Amino acid sequence: MTDNDTGHRPLTLLGLGEMGTALARTWLAAGHPLTVWNRSPAKARALAAEGAAVAAGAAEAVAANTLIVLCLLDDASIATVLDGVDLTGKDLVNLTTGTPAEGRARAAWAEERGARFVDAGIMATPSMIGVPEAGGYVFYSGSRALFDTHRSTLEVPAGARYVGEDPGHAALHDVALLSAMYGMFAGISQAYALIEGEDIAPKDLAPLLSEWLGSMGFFVGNAAERLTSRDFTTGVVSNLAMQVAGSGTLRRTAAGQGVGTELIDPYLNLMRERLDADPAAHAGEDTVGAITLLRRGPGR
Repeated sequence: MTDNDTGHRPLTLLGLGEMGTALARTWLAAGHPLTVWNRSPAKARALAAEGAAVAAGAAEAVAANTLIVLCLLDDASIATVLDGVDLTGKDLVNLTTGTPAEGRARAAWAEERGARFVDAGIMATPSMIGVPEAGGYVFYSGSRALFDTHRSTLEVPAGARYVGEDPGHAALHDVALLSAMYGMFAGISQAYALIEGEDIAPKDLAPLLSEWLGSMGFFVGNAAERLTSRDFTTGVVSNLAMQVAGSGTLRRTAAGQGVGTELIDPYLNLMRERLDADPAAHAGEDTVGAITLLRRGPGR
């Protein structure tokens, strides 16, 4: 049975922070019967006027429906909130931010209690929830049967992207994309810091930054291909030796502008480390080879 067979499937939502409240309002607006609970009752009562059923406690909220969505503070909160609650036959969808290890452990915890489980990683801000044109979506991983059963309900607040049976993979995809985002933010911040105090308006640099970063988007696919093939030398346009030599200009310019380089040093240092390890072997490589140094433990 799928959502399409049952119309507007009822569900329970535990946790009404900014994200939880945005999710609740979107499901209510779409006509889904919704039971809510929050540690601070005032947030739950505010949704009652919009049609939500407010449970007196977590156990009552869980008992109300089969589909239970968790949007709590952290992984530890799940165990606290659901301590002693009967989860037999329930479908738990965990939208609480966590790590891959926490997702896997929570899946085993749910199975021991007779529940199906999927973990999730939300690639959206609260303001993007319920706004399809904003482009937000959610990664899901874990029980494929659970995901297939509830997919159309889960897609109401934001797009749903299933990334595998491993419960840790939703969080892993989430953090991988966020890590790339923060790296990009670091570079953009460095660029703006360099022009501070100069006769260059940030608004004039902005379109140049956008255009340049867009043209550098090829690195995403290039890195994927090279990490798969382990061929870091074929078709290299600007090799590692050139990149390392050129990095000195970035540092000297920053010093001349009175700007620190702590935002870009980690990547520049990683390239230098790769080159210094074996100059003869790595000088002609693409910079992608430096990625292999980040895995510091077994299997590096």
